[in-house]
Amino acid sequence: MKLLEVKDLRTYFKTTKGYVKAVDGVTFSLDHGECLGLVGESGCGKTTTALSITRLLPKGGEVMGGKIFLEGTDYATLTEKEIEDHRWEDVSIIFQGAMNAFNPVKKVGWQIAEAIIRHKGATKQEAWKRAGELFELVGIPAERVTQYPHEFSGGMKQRAMIAMALACDPKLIIGDEPTTALDVMIQAQILELLEELRKKLNMGMILITHDLSILGETCDKIAVMYAGKIVEMGTVDHIFNHPVHPYTKSLIACFPNIESEERKIPEGIPGYPPNLIDPPEGCRFCPRCGLAEGRCSSEEPEFLEIEPGHFAACHFAGKEGGTDV
Repeated sequence: MKLLEVKDLRTYFKTTKGYVKAVDGVTFSLDHGECLGLVGESGCGKTTTALSITRLLPKGGEVMGGKIFLEGTDYATLTEKEIEDHRWEDVSIIFQGAMNAFNPVKKVGWQIAEAIIRHKGATKQEAWKRAGELFELVGIPAERVTQYPHEFSGGMKQRAMIAMALACDPKLIIGDEPTTALDVMIQAQILELLEELRKKLNMGMILITHDLSILGETCDKIAVMYAGKIVEMGTVDHIFNHPVHPYTKSLIACFPNIESEERKIPEGIPGYPPNLIDPPEGCRFCPRCGLAEGRCSSEEPEFLEIEPGHFAACHFAGKEGGTDV
């Protein structure tokens, strides 16, 4: 059995102008111990996908269709009370912005211990001990559990957030831009820590980012999202070395090649993402695509397997000549 199976997930936000189709037919799966990277521009649906899985959508957001199976349990159909019993123990999330994630008037260790008491039925003494063990696991001295958030640096707060996410031994952990606002050195340390913990604890992991460059050594496979849909998915080798969707190629072209002797200014992607209240009928990347032809604006491409384990939604993918742009 797969750890996680998301099938045709559709999550919309109600506004005065209509429904924003933030996630509109997303399908993917994850095995135990496997890491999936979700990547794409801001507003493409990455965080909404994560919040749909954990059922933590903000006001106005609603899962309108699809299935979210975590070890066979359909999270999309659970009541709020039922989902509360599954969060932390089955799935937890590391939110971006650790600087503001903790209650400033409560000790950091206690904010972790509370979850352990609630979900594991531990005593206060047991919960404090476990919080100290989690601190050690993420590289923070156990004695610092009694300190307040203002006594922690940004990197330590991020590590403490990871400790909090691990508090109840979840089977799946989601990192939503877990290295945002951290300097390059601390970012590398956090990513290395997540990778070590994933392998040590055999957790499934979803790593969300808009930065393709951090996924190469962290993930087993990558799903590229655009305008609420996955447009390409495959192994790290597929995405970085054999991309077939024009959007994936454009994302990769946005990063400078530090190994090249030529100093080229990275290319940008012309145009803007579509309005998801009234998305276009055909391919949503069509208005920004250099390959677009007549049917691209009227016929939505199928999400097909181009080669084993490599999927893409493009009329040109897998055909002679590829999708060079």
